[in-house]
Amino acid sequence: MTVIVTGGAGFIGSNFIFYLLDRYPDDRVVCLDKLTYAGNLSTLDSIMNDPRFRFVKLDICDREGVYSLFEQEHPDIVVNFAAESHVDRSIEDPSVFLQTNIIGTGVLMDACRKYSVKRFHQVSTDEVYGDLPLDRPDLFFTENTPLHTSSPYSSSKAGADLLAMSYHRTYGLPVSISRCSNNYGPYQFPEKLIPLMISNALSDKPLPVYGEGINVRDWLYVEDHCKAIDLIMRKGRTGEIYNVGGHNEMKNIDIVRLICKELGKSESLITFVTDRKGHDMRYAIDPTKIHTELGWLPETRFEDGIVKTIRWYLDNKSWWEALL
Repeated sequence: MTVIVTGGAGFIGSNFIFYLLDRYPDDRVVCLDKLTYAGNLSTLDSIMNDPRFRFVKLDICDREGVYSLFEQEHPDIVVNFAAESHVDRSIEDPSVFLQTNIIGTGVLMDACRKYSVKRFHQVSTDEVYGDLPLDRPDLFFTENTPLHTSSPYSSSKAGADLLAMSYHRTYGLPVSISRCSNNYGPYQFPEKLIPLMISNALSDKPLPVYGEGINVRDWLYVEDHCKAIDLIMRKGRTGEIYNVGGHNEMKNIDIVRLICKELGKSESLITFVTDRKGHDMRYAIDPTKIHTELGWLPETRFEDGIVKTIRWYLDNKSWWEALL
């Protein structure tokens, strides 16, 4: 089977490619990536010479280029990780998010229709649901939670989700969607909370925390997420949305303190900064559907995953130092 993975030089996409090549020795993986600032080709160095792997530098908005690639490869499955994903950047310039996350998704689905792809899987986010109040720990996002976006980023992802579902209904395109909670693990670009705190702490730089740091996120180890996507694209029902959560809710400030403790750094490095505009308070996913239908549950406890992640950044300084 041939799988096209868009955005495969990014954080989750690269981990997904490694997972597929390790688990399915008879499959081919084609990575399509524009190589924006968040895409790092060096991440894929270890598989560049693997005959089962091909890398193509391409923008998913380039219709002619995408069609040409599909004509060459005739993929069985397309998994779309390609997206602008940093909330702060979307607040500064929404236009590029609308272009890549919505228009680009449409181009990919048109190509899937034209070349009779067996499954198009859209990787989305729990941020399309908005947020939950801190004083209601009994509330969780389900697949039926109404969309209530807070940022241009989450709005663009919600738009892509709606477009994907419309392609399923109107054209019969075999579509599935997963909405995940915050991922962490190896190869994450150091603008995100956990790698930013690790890299800053190792350099004894200030650790900037929005507001009071009381915002709560549900953390999912990236390999657990990869396993979920693999299950959905092979066994999940078309036209369905699956929430993928880690059952690991933590306040941002507690994450930062934990990183300080693991690295032996003083909490005096923590610096509270002006809160993000429209900052969501709490994310929490109910993954009952994917567990019931496909048997998936997160396997990595946060206590173990964060230690593995910190160790990876300690052992791979050359990777993230080059980015900084």
